[in-house]
Amino acid sequence: MTPVTRKLLLRALVLWACLAAGSDSASGRAEATQPTSGQVASPGFQSPAEQLYQQLGSVGLDPARTYRVRGASLDRADLHITLEDGEISFTREVQGRITGALFEGEGEVLLMPPNRVERASTALFTGMAILEERFASAYFRFNDDTFTEIEPFLREADDAHEFAARWNTMAQSLAELDALRLLLDLSRLLPEPGSGVRETRGADAFSDRLLHAQLQGKTLGPFDLTFDRAAPEQIWAGQSKTVEAVTYYDLWTAFALRNPGSRPARDDVQEEDVEIPRYRITTEVRPPTSLSAQAWLQMKVRRGGERTVLFELSRFLKVRNVEVDGKPAEFIHNPSLEGTQLARRGNDQVAVIFPQALRAGQTVELKFGYGGEVLSDAGGGLLYVGARGTWYPNRGIAMADFDLEFHYPPGWTLVATGQSVPVAATANPAFPGEQVSHWVSERPEGLCGFNLGKYERAVVDTGGLTVETYAALGVEKEFPRSSVVVMVPDIRVPGKTTSEVVEQPDPSPARNARSVAQAAARDLDFYAKRFGPYPYASLRVTQIPGRLSQGWPGLVFLSSYAFLNPVEQAELGMEPVQSHLTRLVLPHEIAHQWWGDLVGWQLYRDQWLMEGLANYCALMTIEADNPAAFHKVLDKYRADLLRADPDGVPLQNAGPVTLGQRLTSSHFPSGYEAISYGRGTWLFHMLREMLRDAEADDASGRAQPQSGADEPFVRVLRQIRDRYAGKQISTDELFAAFQQELPPSLRYEGRKSLDWFVEGWVNGAAVPRFSLDHLKITPGSRATRVSGRILQKDAPDDLVTSVPLYALLGGKPVFLGRVFADGPETPFQLAAPLGTRKILIDPNETVLATSR
Repeated sequence: MTPVTRKLLLRALVLWACLAAGSDSASGRAEATQPTSGQVASPGFQSPAEQLYQQLGSVGLDPARTYRVRGASLDRADLHITLEDGEISFTREVQGRITGALFEGEGEVLLMPPNRVERASTALFTGMAILEERFASAYFRFNDDTFTEIEPFLREADDAHEFAARWNTMAQSLAELDALRLLLDLSRLLPEPGSGVRETRGADAFSDRLLHAQLQGKTLGPFDLTFDRAAPEQIWAGQSKTVEAVTYYDLWTAFALRNPGSRPARDDVQEEDVEIPRYRITTEVRPPTSLSAQAWLQMKVRRGGERTVLFELSRFLKVRNVEVDGKPAEFIHNPSLEGTQLARRGNDQVAVIFPQALRAGQTVELKFGYGGEVLSDAGGGLLYVGARGTWYPNRGIAMADFDLEFHYPPGWTLVATGQSVPVAATANPAFPGEQVSHWVSERPEGLCGFNLGKYERAVVDTGGLTVETYAALGVEKEFPRSSVVVMVPDIRVPGKTTSEVVEQPDPSPARNARSVAQAAARDLDFYAKRFGPYPYASLRVTQIPGRLSQGWPGLVFLSSYAFLNPVEQAELGMEPVQSHLTRLVLPHEIAHQWWGDLVGWQLYRDQWLMEGLANYCALMTIEADNPAAFHKVLDKYRADLLRADPDGVPLQNAGPVTLGQRLTSSHFPSGYEAISYGRGTWLFHMLREMLRDAEADDASGRAQPQSGADEPFVRVLRQIRDRYAGKQISTDELFAAFQQELPPSLRYEGRKSLDWFVEGWVNGAAVPRFSLDHLKITPGSRATRVSGRILQKDAPDDLVTSVPLYALLGGKPVFLGRVFADGPETPFQLAAPLGTRKILIDPNETVLATSR
């Protein structure tokens, strides 16, 4: 599952959109390429908010404020911009404020990322761990006192009008990029209807200070630098880049202020200004493509002062109207920027402008009317929401109650998140035979969804839990066809035969629906015994076209490929490891019922937890039946990380798992999947095996570590499930839970901490290589003494790894213990059984490392 990420940068310019969850490349655009707005007055009338937005998006340069500038600097924490010598023209006032400037001349930028992860990311894209670049021109947007800052360094320009005229068109085209972000602040100054009162503030009154610079670097070309106090990570830099007709936004670096407590306001930037605890949505679905809906949102205001709130909605849906507490309100539907994560998810932004400033503690009811051609017909009786866009206005993944009503034609089956509740059928003369279904969430859920198709239904009951599978008789029209070569009589030569290619009939997922339901029931039982009861009353599995699958609360969207039986997979030419990966899909999505749906993640840097953990839990179901397949999949993930691009750069260099969606870039288009799923799975495997070995080691040398529901890894996950049900967890919180159970043998330098693992492995990207040096085996009267050095190569000098060592006795490995390999060389001494002649490093491959 790659759901949208929880903490959207909704109050900031979403250049990279924090992200998660889709990792696919941009595909398709909204029908409208310009922002659209709703009006609350007569046609042709522009409300103050709409006028403000249009002015912000097209503001030009002011010849009267065009100067020579020398020696000016703009310093924002770790970001330093110097205007050494040149000309600068400021934009005309909007709402009595200067909000931008265009500079041409000699300038330099210095950006110092605060840690190794961010410096490595910056170096990947720029070749410099610390960004230091000269630039020839720059366009700035700001909401603060930037003009006052620069004013002492300004002198009269000889060609002010010529300079402003020459750059005016360019400035106007660049202004649109920041219009929505500036609207969030400046809309607070608009007069309230009927009162004529307008809030007045000084130029530096906004605590959410913004400085966005679009620079023309002399080496790096055009790129962005942003300082935005409204963002969870206030400083970032990046560049839009197109490779093979796909546009990416390469986020070079992003980080929070080193001393966030010094901010003049907003001590906790992670807390949302508003929350949406309840949705009620009535939807008309008209296959094959049309959807029309009305959505009522209950919005609670946590902090006051805002006049504008942003939502996400599919780029294929157009908002018709918005109401606030039953009265028409103004809105702006803004297409997302190509290459950003927002665009890749298939979404645009909708800004709702409130008639008065919101008050802390206030509850508001919003109503959205919208519709469009958002559905796609894949053939075979399968529909899907196009481009992965969200079909209802939301502010990212956050727990809420959902009440959903659907109207759809006869002959179709609709399945949604939540539980189906009875609904009184009402005849609709316009649509004879129309079906109506009603679905209500059982508990607060992070998101809601539905699927529509011409399905056959299979049901399996297991332990009081119902598993339903919905599958079509056929597959989508783009599904690959298989063929076989058969020998047939040659009509031209009696008694002879000739070969002929015969196309095989399409597979029928409906034929396999019951076996899929049975497999799902087994997976549910496997997880429930380990992680606690299944969180929902039932599970529904529905077929969707393509290779993507998703696990939503109580509802799994399962790829047509995952409905294939082993024979059908072989007919398509799937290699064994491909079959194993396909086998993983269903238990992976079911594991998301616990990890992703019941327990969510906090920031984009934590999304890997849910993908890696769900994937590893799915692997555990395979391990129980087929240990060889379990290891083959891990081998495949390791090979993917080590696979080099045409320039010889291995994919592991895309960065650590904690970069989240940033891992998908022009350098590594598949970086997110390979690292979040592949490396993330390996990290949980390493953690589990360390705990198992430590349990065996601490239990007086028990030969076989505990496995199953009582092993330490599973015990901690069950505790996490109980503690964080209905909440979001961070990477630090997850490892803090494991630290509580950390046995003495896993305490590096005697500390009950996993900081060494988080810093080196979770926040690292290395796949090291291990070997033994100066090995000495000394037999004794009761035991053998083993000493030597562990060499750790292809890794940072400070990487710490818990390395298991074994003795080879009678052709079988015997566990001796784990040694913390701290840096390139680590001496060790261990006791081994009598008769030991050979020492092995990690023969069971429990550490992510290259071949020994």
